[in-house]
Amino acid sequence: MIGAGFAGLSTALHLAEAGVSVVVLESHEPGWGGSGRNGGQVIPGIKYDPSEILAKFGPVAGEALIGFVGSTADLVFDLIAKHGMDVPHRRAGWIQGAHTPAMVETVKRRSAEWQARGVDAQFLDHDAAASLLGTDRYLAGWVDRRAGGVQPLAYARGLAKAALAAGAAIHGQSKVVSLTRSGATWTVRTTQGATVTAPRVVVATNGYTGDLIPKLRQTVIRPNSFIVATQPLSDNVAGTILPEGQVVSDTRQLLLYFRKDHQNRLLMGGRGPFREPKDAADWAHLERVVGKMYPQLKGVPFDFRWCGRVALTRDFLPHLHEPEPGLLRAAERHGQGDGGLHRHRRQGPPALPGRADHAAAPARAERTLRLGDHRLVPPHRWRHEGQGGLSAGSGPSRRRHGSLRRSARHRPPARCRSPSRIRRSTGTARHWRYPAASRTGPTESSR
Repeated sequence: MIGAGFAGLSTALHLAEAGVSVVVLESHEPGWGGSGRNGGQVIPGIKYDPSEILAKFGPVAGEALIGFVGSTADLVFDLIAKHGMDVPHRRAGWIQGAHTPAMVETVKRRSAEWQARGVDAQFLDHDAAASLLGTDRYLAGWVDRRAGGVQPLAYARGLAKAALAAGAAIHGQSKVVSLTRSGATWTVRTTQGATVTAPRVVVATNGYTGDLIPKLRQTVIRPNSFIVATQPLSDNVAGTILPEGQVVSDTRQLLLYFRKDHQNRLLMGGRGPFREPKDAADWAHLERVVGKMYPQLKGVPFDFRWCGRVALTRDFLPHLHEPEPGLLRAAERHGQGDGGLHRHRRQGPPALPGRADHAAAPARAERTLRLGDHRLVPPHRWRHEGQGGLSAGSGPSRRRHGSLRRSARHRPPARCRSPSRIRRSTGTARHWRYPAASRTGPTESSR
């Protein structure tokens, strides 16, 4: 398994629980990328409504895909409960706000379609939407009560701990630099010179996909998702904003998404520069949005800013690619939060052990690559301190200059098993830990 974000960790967990020997190799640490640096929204579904899915795929595959995407949030919250993960979370639903009259009709139709399928969903007129949102900036909306929010970095670490307990081996600071195949066996080599041999390799790098597989990078769009977080709000102010605790996004093409976290901070997310951020100005548009949407927050300080890359397929559908026998790559970020990265991993790609039926995994499966196809870092862990400076932790124990410190609540697993099939050559595949971050500016504030 290459990559220890939600995709790789969930795959490793479910394969290990099925008795498969699994080794996970990660360039940094589990949850370092977009999995640990996003807005923490867990929303079932994909871009398309059920009627559109049926029109695209027909009744058999279409119904399978509808059932698949409709259960993604269930899996996330079920895993948290099953493994007793120390993950701040709340499941109060998701509101999609309509920003134009045309979108009012869209959300009205969308809520009706899901209601007809037995989902606890409801159309919200302007007044009902304003009551739940605490703002009258949207013309209408709908609420899907299957959804919720999590602290993503804590959740990634919870998945890592559960995978280790199930028998998987996880190695951080072990960037993969080459993949070679000899017959039915793959050899994966890391920067340290250590190698892992395996009959199957899954590449789960998503928004941080590089050139390990030729042309793989071109199969997804990898924008940065930018998020800001206010200081903790007083109870009387927090009570005027999302009083029932739903997570929210809207119908804009470059959407806004926001929620309150477990510390009563308001998190506001959206797109920013495609490049890596240079300074706090790259988040300024989101800070302005907060004041416009919630005037009572004008002048409230922003404690944290971070960003992480997501992988978007061009048709907004989950994809499976098998460029060579035994080499699988999944592209699953389709704009609906964190849930889909887990549900597909429980189903398991059909070429992995324990999966014999393609119908059970209704992603687009392709033998060859075709071109075109977020705590978070948690507000309570990282603070941007101006040009190039960082402090970590919370309270008076913060340290500057980008060093990472452990959280008492979210520690790494106490041990990592050594994979039996790693051959030591000029180096070793290191157990994952919390390495010191280089002092390269605001980008590190999100790591």
